Amino acid sequence: MFLIRTRPLRAIPLFAFALWATAAISTQQTQVTLDPAQARIEWTLNATAHTVHGTFQLKSGTILFDPASGIANGEIVVDTASGDSGNHSRDNKMHKDVLESQRYPEITFLPRKVLGNLAERGNSNLQVQGVFRIHGADHEITLPILVERDGGLVRLTTSFAVPYRDWGIKDPSNMFLHVENDVAVKVTTTGQLVSAAAH
Repeated sequence: MFLIRTRPLRAIPLFAFALWATAAISTQQTQVTLDPAQARIEWTLNATAHTVHGTFQLKSGTILFDPASGIANGEIVVDTASGDSGNHSRDNKMHKDVLESQRYPEITFLPRKVLGNLAERGNSNLQVQGVFRIHGADHEITLPILVERDGGLVRLTTSFAVPYRDWGIKDPSNMFLHVENDVAVKVTTTGQLVSAAAH
């Protein structure tokens, strides 16, 4: 009887340590803070006889995620009124009639989950699931992200399509001009990465 009872007692410290270690790992979070000055947001829209290129400006960006579970939060914010295609009249129409920039001054991405493993150094291919909020509506989207990491410095690159007509945004086409349904977007930015215990 004594031999049977002493084995579980001896296992308790090891079991408790395993529980503590698991809890410690699960509370480690990684935060990436983006640098708006180093961000480049480019968009392309194919139209009749020509292709329109433009840019937007990043206002702020923070992604916080748990590497063990992938659960993420944070917010990436783009200034809607910063949209610029290099053509004054076209941009006025875009902001007034299409994006309604005064009514919807921000375009945001809200990360919800990070899929994939972030390497300690070098390149990692991740997918980030989240909510893309534009023109007052939320849309589920998964962004493929290339992460180039050098210590605490990261460079992020992603490309995706915005099906603006399907998302309820006005089609700027008219009898003389026809534009495609999707706007191609490419984002390149840098940021600082830190790991810390969750609160």
